[in-house]
Amino acid sequence: MSALLPKQLQALIDGDDQLVSVLANTCALLNESLDNINWVGFYLLDEEKSELYLGPFQGKPACNRIAMNKGVCGNAAFQQQTIRVEDVHQYPGHIVCDNASNSEIVVPIIVGGKVFGVLDVDSPVLNRFSEDDQQVLEACVRILEFYLEALI
Repeated sequence: MSALLPKQLQALIDGDDQLVSVLANTCALLNESLDNINWVGFYLLDEEKSELYLGPFQGKPACNRIAMNKGVCGNAAFQQQTIRVEDVHQYPGHIVCDNASNSEIVVPIIVGGKVFGVLDVDSPVLNRFSEDDQQVLEACVRILEFYLEALI
């Protein structure tokens, strides 16, 4: 994964004041830039229901809602920390949206000290995501967090 990806993201969203277009373009950029992935997208927090709902994404249809502290996405949001899973079939409580997915990384998005949502990336390759991948994706999320702080 290219270390230039955060700079590309910054240039892509700079000056955009529409949340949906920023998240959609972020998905498109990541989908085009990352090798060996089969899904990339956002789950956003519905505070009233204490669950995540499907946001902009690229890939096959996905789960509409995920409870906090359930599956990789819900756990990453609940724990407010990145979770990188080498083999999703070995992850307790993994929620299967696409049987082709074998590994996953989920990065929480924190705005104003609270969970806003998560960035979720799936791969058909076992152990697809490295520490370097995690650092690049977390850098992209930091850019989104800064953007969101100003927007909302």
